[in-house]
Amino acid sequence: MTTVLLVDDQSLLRVGFRMVVESEPDLEVVGEAADGRVALEQVAALAPDVVLMDIRMPGMDGIEATRRIVEEHPASRVLVLTTFDVDDLAFAALRAGASGFLLKSARPDELLDAIRTVDAGTSVVAPRVLRRMLDLFAPHLPGDGERVDPDRGPDPRLRCLTPRELDVLRLIAEGASNSEIARELVVSETTVKTHVGNVFAKLAARDRVQAVIIAYECGLVSAGARRA
Repeated sequence: MTTVLLVDDQSLLRVGFRMVVESEPDLEVVGEAADGRVALEQVAALAPDVVLMDIRMPGMDGIEATRRIVEEHPASRVLVLTTFDVDDLAFAALRAGASGFLLKSARPDELLDAIRTVDAGTSVVAPRVLRRMLDLFAPHLPGDGERVDPDRGPDPRLRCLTPRELDVLRLIAEGASNSEIARELVVSETTVKTHVGNVFAKLAARDRVQAVIIAYECGLVSAGARRA
């Protein structure tokens, strides 16, 4: 059973989300909160698997609440709700550690799929959508987009990666799927999955979204780097 905490300052939206979530036998709403501070208390008390988090709320907003949840309760994953697919606040929430974002206009089946995906440890952001967000907000990120030498990289976080792992991270950041990475590097998808897992572990990245953001912050890739 996947447990879900609903966080939104609009009670009507929470009622709607609860109805959708509880229509499924494998999902359970264990609590609700109308602001970030109450959400933190609920996460500490209920340890939900997934937190469905609004961004714009009075008091503590969803960005700060996400940051605190990721730091203090890493077993709970955060799925952010946003109005626009390219949103500076949604991007800030991803940098704070959210595992993905979902439009408030999403269909019920998309919401359910997103909750299950996040609970399984996978991010809910299409790689190309994430790249578009990063291209827009790259000027606000540290790192100048210069190619990084594995031994003399400008950011010490990358020095623990092997040359092949750097290649894998660069391709992830350019929006490549595991199968595309396998074709590019002429290896099996199983090998790619091993490299991706090693990259996540060494960078302390929870998922693909966090790995991509780290790649931009470290200057491994630059704004506009994209696959055809």
